[in-house]
Amino acid sequence: MNPFQSVYEEIGEEKIRHLSHLFYLEVKKNEALRSLYPEKDLAPAEERLFLFLLQVFGGPQTYSEQRGHPRLRMRHLNWKIDSKMRNHWLNAMMTAIDQMDLDPNVKELMLGYFIKVANHMINHE
Repeated sequence: MNPFQSVYEEIGEEKIRHLSHLFYLEVKKNEALRSLYPEKDLAPAEERLFLFLLQVFGGPQTYSEQRGHPRLRMRHLNWKIDSKMRNHWLNAMMTAIDQMDLDPNVKELMLGYFIKVANHMINHE
């Protein structure tokens, strides 16, 4: 069983949606992250993140139904992701999580996932 699936049961869909929203508020403030999104409206990207996180953390499989297997690394190969960009992304996600009222164990589980994924996404040094 995916150890992250319990997150959905603990926090529910709306908190996952809120986390996605808070993350994209941070993206808007971060020039390096914002430069990765040529489109003006970040709502579609926010929705994709929400559906992805919903699936990862044990909710409905809507992301895969709509977009296929996540294949995160492959989907992000078009962008240069080095340790600096990883840190921008991770800091934005940590800031978003810190703004939420989450059980410490759930928060630790989520942060562990995000750190692992952020490290895996590095494709350039």
